[in-house]
Amino acid sequence: MTFWRVEPDALLLEVLVVPGASRDRVVGLHGDAVKVQVAAPREGGRANRATVEVVARWAGLSPGAVSLVRGQRSRRKQLRLRCPRPERLAAELSSRLGAT
Repeated sequence: MTFWRVEPDALLLEVLVVPGASRDRVVGLHGDAVKVQVAAPREGGRANRATVEVVARWAGLSPGAVSLVRGQRSRRKQLRLRCPRPERLAAELSSRLGAT
């Protein structure tokens, strides 16, 4: 399984979140998911919001274009990145991660 799936108007991205990290960043691939570290704690959905913001910034999208689809209470999440050319975004993100 790959860490992303292309839809007509969006890219579905599998992520593994590490809350309570020293800083916010996209670390790289971890199996079939993109590993994201966020400084925010899990409480009150703060880590979910931080994850959306970190991934949006990393993908060059506005936070409003990124939404949490699945995994609200789990470290494994699926995010929907809405964009006009999801195939191009998938290729760009794969390149950044060194994935083929």
